[in-house]
Amino acid sequence: MSRKIRYGMVGGGRGAFIGAVHRIAAALDQQIELVCGAFSSDPQKSKDSGADFFLPAERCYGSYEEMIKTEAALPADKRMDFIAIVTPNHVHFPPAKMALENGFHVLSDKPATFDLAEAKELGELVKKTGLIYGLTHNYTGYPLVKEARDMIKAGKLGKIRKVVAEYPQGWLATKLEESGQKQASWRTDPTKSGAAGCVGDIGTHAENLAEYITGLKISELAADLTTFVEGRLLDDDANILLRFENGAKGVLHCSQISVGEENNLNIRVYGEKGGIEWHQKEPNTMLVKWLDQPMQVYRTANGYLGKNAAAASRTPPAHPEGYLEGFANIYKNFAGAIRARLDGRTPTEVENDFPKIEDGIRGMAFIESVVASSKANAAWTKLDA
Repeated sequence: MSRKIRYGMVGGGRGAFIGAVHRIAAALDQQIELVCGAFSSDPQKSKDSGADFFLPAERCYGSYEEMIKTEAALPADKRMDFIAIVTPNHVHFPPAKMALENGFHVLSDKPATFDLAEAKELGELVKKTGLIYGLTHNYTGYPLVKEARDMIKAGKLGKIRKVVAEYPQGWLATKLEESGQKQASWRTDPTKSGAAGCVGDIGTHAENLAEYITGLKISELAADLTTFVEGRLLDDDANILLRFENGAKGVLHCSQISVGEENNLNIRVYGEKGGIEWHQKEPNTMLVKWLDQPMQVYRTANGYLGKNAAAASRTPPAHPEGYLEGFANIYKNFAGAIRARLDGRTPTEVENDFPKIEDGIRGMAFIESVVASSKANAAWTKLDA
């Protein structure tokens, strides 16, 4: 099959931040092309946005419903292969459900849905249709995150004992949502964001990263949520204790009122033999610490890294790769899985390496368990996933 994988976008029109990120990521490896879109809930804005991207007028749709129905009726050699959903949280489930029901694969921004019930329903639909569903937990796309995962999977650190995941930001230290700032407005609105604010927005990234790297599932947690900014409707700070299925213990904190912090996602994992430390602000470096030998510094794109880290790297050592490339790795692998399906073959390990609906369900279960635990004065609460 010698053509690009075709996609349509839901959301991401004029003035949208994450839509541009997705379009850049999708285009980076020249394997995917944008062929249509429903870029806004405002039909005219959607059509104007499509014109900005030089799409044919007839494929700039006024709604995602129109897009999916029209694309499904097109010949197989013209219609889109999948949809990319880049809307606020409350508009993740409806287009994903409709796309799957009409034969299209789905790649969605996180979290997967508005609540856990929707996520479980979506999981059943993915299973029923056999279609491919991916979730853009982009930090799993970083080369050294993949190297850390493979080291732990190979047993190099021994049995995992402790996990510390942190994601502090400071951009919501004031009531920014009252200024009309679009990102702040919907992320702090429970009708659009869901049951949690900070936890749903960035806490799920830390949760997903911890489970991805360690290969372990969180079994239960004790959470303390706080809304520090007066009048805000959702949490802006969270401190969470974790228990993993193998007996490991963890600490996860996320915050959007930590003044001066940017996107300071970082993780430390400690096993019986060694540990790793990785910081998103310096993504090309990972510290590897040993019980009986000096600390090592791993760097992206060097020959001593494994095949999964190598497959996620594009430039020679010391040339920075990060946020956009992490997204691009998910798009590249997702497109590879679709290509494998079209070619009638099984996806390779690399092509199959992207977050799936199971990760989306666990993310929603994490959010709901955190909220329930905090309401019960940080009582230990199991994940219902």
